[in-house]
Amino acid sequence: MPLPQDLLRRLYTEPPEAFVATRDAAVAEARRAGDPATAREIARLRRPTVAAWLVNLLALRRPELVADLTQLAEALRAAQRDLRGPRLRELSGQRRAAVAALVAEARRLAADAGQPAGKLPLGEVEATLNAALSDAEVAGQVRSGRLLRAASYAGFGEVPRPQLRLVTGGEEPPPTGPTAGPGRRAADRRTGRAERTGRADHADRKAGRADHADQAAREADHAAREADHAAREDDRAGRAARKAGRAGRDAARATREAERAERARQRRALERELTRARADQERAEAELAGAAEAEHDGGEELAGIERALAELERRRARAEQELSRRKLARRAAERAVTAARRRTGEVEGAIEAVDAEDGAAAEGPGGAD
Repeated sequence: MPLPQDLLRRLYTEPPEAFVATRDAAVAEARRAGDPATAREIARLRRPTVAAWLVNLLALRRPELVADLTQLAEALRAAQRDLRGPRLRELSGQRRAAVAALVAEARRLAADAGQPAGKLPLGEVEATLNAALSDAEVAGQVRSGRLLRAASYAGFGEVPRPQLRLVTGGEEPPPTGPTAGPGRRAADRRTGRAERTGRADHADRKAGRADHADQAAREADHAAREADHAAREDDRAGRAARKAGRAGRDAARATREAERAERARQRRALERELTRARADQERAEAELAGAAEAEHDGGEELAGIERALAELERRRARAEQELSRRKLARRAAERAVTAARRRTGEVEGAIEAVDAEDGAAAEGPGGAD
């Protein structure tokens, strides 16, 4: 059963350092799902080199560019087979531009994946793309997006040579034998004329074959000159490609320098921003500490007020109890006063009664004397 395409795409687009961990996780998942055959197939997958990973990124993320490269390779092979020098020179220029564009795109894709541009094997990527232009098998591996190693190719294409076949012939020996009689001599004369005619025809045919061989040799020489011319054109194209490669490397070096300068500028700007952020953080932390201290003091003050209120409540309760007790004492005293006053009135009345009795007694008989 073929492996899931999304898994293959994830494996061969992730940076090589993450390949093994992702593959092992997929193997474990397949085993948990009860699919040991798929787990074994996944375990057989091998990690690509960094250069092969970059080519796989192009095939999986920018397949339209790789398709353009394939079409260009077919056009180059056709032009080389037909020994069309002007067309070959035109296509060679297109090849250099296409390879340079693909290398630049590989650099950009690697940057998006977090890979530093200074450590990328872009020369191996360029060699692999040139090999794909010349070798259909390498082109198929590039298109698959599962390339494991970078590829290279010595030279560019094959120079077709005309295949010649030399056709040779010889004279047939004239028939021999005794002659007898005039009839035989007449026959011999007729035979002789036929043989002379045959020899003449054979000589004509031989001359024609010789002319044909000369023509074939001239065509072969012409084809060889054309092939040599195409080879020289290809050598010039190769030198131009190497020059373009050096220019591309110089441009890549300049790009790396510009990127380093830009990163340095960004780092300085970020460091300034970090200094401002740290100062803001310190101010905020100081304000937070002051607010926390003020909050603590407010809490202590509130707790003190609450304690005072509780004490006042206790004192109020005691005062209310004392007031109640005193009210009761007042009422008791009032009752005692009332009773005392009543008793006083009673005693005073009794005294008045005694005094009255004494006065009455004094005015009695004795008083009359």
